[in-house]
Amino acid sequence: MVMIVAAFVYLAVSTSGYLTAANLRSVLDQSAFVGVFAVATALIMISGNLFSLSIAATGAVTASEVLYLLPNGGAIAIIVTLASAVVMLGIQGLLVGGVGANPIIVSIAAGGLQEGVFLWLSQGATIEPPMGNTSLAFIENLVHVPLIGDLPVACFVLLGLVIVIEVVLRRTSFGKSLYLVGENRRAAHAAGLPTGWIIVGAFALAGLCLGIAGVEVGGFNGSGSLLDESTYTYDGIAAAVVGGIAITGGRGSAWQALVGAIFIQAVSDLVVLRGYNEGWQLLAKGIVVFAVVILIRLIRGRSAS
Repeated sequence: MVMIVAAFVYLAVSTSGYLTAANLRSVLDQSAFVGVFAVATALIMISGNLFSLSIAATGAVTASEVLYLLPNGGAIAIIVTLASAVVMLGIQGLLVGGVGANPIIVSIAAGGLQEGVFLWLSQGATIEPPMGNTSLAFIENLVHVPLIGDLPVACFVLLGLVIVIEVVLRRTSFGKSLYLVGENRRAAHAAGLPTGWIIVGAFALAGLCLGIAGVEVGGFNGSGSLLDESTYTYDGIAAAVVGGIAITGGRGSAWQALVGAIFIQAVSDLVVLRGYNEGWQLLAKGIVVFAVVILIRLIRGRSAS
């Protein structure tokens, strides 16, 4: 891990234009969407259910949904989109927490089902907002931050989301119970906690995050299709792992997911500025994730001994 950090520092210093305020704004801008996917992934991981492989599909579908619903009014479009995302992930949570289904298999099936239904309803067409509708234009608004410069509203949405999720995790009975369930589900059940419903709640809350991401992606792109999936699933999982969220459950925070998202985007941005393509970006992020997983394993092994 020391070698990875040292290599990153060396490349950052030796890359022209990387250590500048303009590039910092670029990294934070790119982290805005990935961070929301990372927070959603963190909630599922904390619950002790690995992660969902359908989060990018949910983000793409909700991005199209909010644009399709805009003729009914911006507020209605956003509310219905958020509610549908909560339901989509809540159903997954019900299957995982209530029926005991494998979370990976459930998420793969959920992703395929969402994509199939979307393609059936849209007939493969790209969804676009009504001509002249500016209901989602606020997402592209810029807010000036001293010393940094102008940042898009999406960055502040992410920050607010992290604060709210952190309060839920640390200050509510649901959040405290979620950590117990993630740490040891059998013990939590023996203690009388409704483990199934707590897991449903974690997935539903993750769905709310994905709905927010979908609204932002739809508003930013100005169109919706399955192409919006991008690498959000991989980046969200990578950010959560790099941030230190325990994939086995019971440990982690929204702040860690945020830090992980920023770091993953910083690595990706570094690779881009050095002239490498997307394949090299994925490789670099994969190496970072691999190194972090090995490091965590070594640390826990020493603690256990």
